[in-house]
Amino acid sequence: MINILRQEILTESPTIVVKVGTRILTDERGHLSESQIESFANQLAEARQKGFRMVLVSSGAVGSGIGRLGLPGRPTDLAQLQAVAAVGQSALIEAYNHHLEKLGLHAAQILLTADDLEHRAKYLNVRNTLNALLEYGAIPIINENDTLSVAELKTTFGDNDRLAALVADLIHAPLLILLSDIDGLYNGDPRNPESKLIETVHRIDSSIQSLAFDRLTGLSKGGMASKLRIAHQITHAGGSVIIANGREPKILQKILNCEDFGTLFLPQGTRMAARKQWIGYAIMPRGRVVVDDGCAKALVENGKSLLPIGIREVEGEFEHGDVLAVCTEDGLEIARGFTNYSSSDLERIKGRHSDEIEAEFPDLLHYEEVMHRDNLTLTTMG
Repeated sequence: MINILRQEILTESPTIVVKVGTRILTDERGHLSESQIESFANQLAEARQKGFRMVLVSSGAVGSGIGRLGLPGRPTDLAQLQAVAAVGQSALIEAYNHHLEKLGLHAAQILLTADDLEHRAKYLNVRNTLNALLEYGAIPIINENDTLSVAELKTTFGDNDRLAALVADLIHAPLLILLSDIDGLYNGDPRNPESKLIETVHRIDSSIQSLAFDRLTGLSKGGMASKLRIAHQITHAGGSVIIANGREPKILQKILNCEDFGTLFLPQGTRMAARKQWIGYAIMPRGRVVVDDGCAKALVENGKSLLPIGIREVEGEFEHGDVLAVCTEDGLEIARGFTNYSSSDLERIKGRHSDEIEAEFPDLLHYEEVMHRDNLTLTTMG
């Protein structure tokens, strides 16, 4: 049966980003499943025939490498894990391209690190490349560049859920579909037979966030808690998210036919400007400031800039031009933005009026705002 609400969402979503998790693409041994790759290639081709521009964020490189190298299991050593991913990534893209070419389509491999999206010029280059590939009718298949991404270098996304959300923001895709081995969001523990699937979430609040249950198997990172964070990010920026079970036969076809599979998270308000999305979600904060209640209200409810007088605490070491997280005194992050002051200078002027700062610190390059509202993105829905 066609769901009218979903039909409206899909009508407004010419471009769709799909994320496929590791557990969907691998067998019980943790090896890449050729039949699953073929199934998703067929579903992507059918989506293209319906007129949708499709972008795929695909896990599975490590599982593919384990199978190709004949390893008994997943390595734990970082260098070995990266080497397995490097071998597996080529096998993964070969498998997708083999099945897509039979359907008259081409797979386009894109490997990203977080650094590629944190720098504005690189961010725009990636966006232009993706848009050009979509114009050519290719299927971009995106994964994290595990060979280069090392946590100590701060270049990892954390998981492919976040990467998929950043890609959706990057190309302003109105719909993100997250496929893993869960049917969607349940109103209780999904292992309890009395728990029921929630078909539509109108707003992600504390009651919805409390429903996250993770099942860790070692094959992938993420879980429902991660997916709810991503759904919050996308819906807050004006997009929609569907979380569904990728092992359901022809799941993409069913979703694109407006059938009731998975959980739909509805957008909150209008679409956020692309630059605001980049500030709020693509750049990892280099520090944070804690603000008082009056300042938090001025930012969230009145769209004001961040002034020194509202800042209570400064945490971390950062320079002028870095992105900071803005948090309330009870620890809730409400915004991110570019700072006009370094951590050392901000420590000197926090809590002070502008006229005091000019009088007491004549050596300091003076900005009225710590963060101007044009360089600040709200990350809470208020």
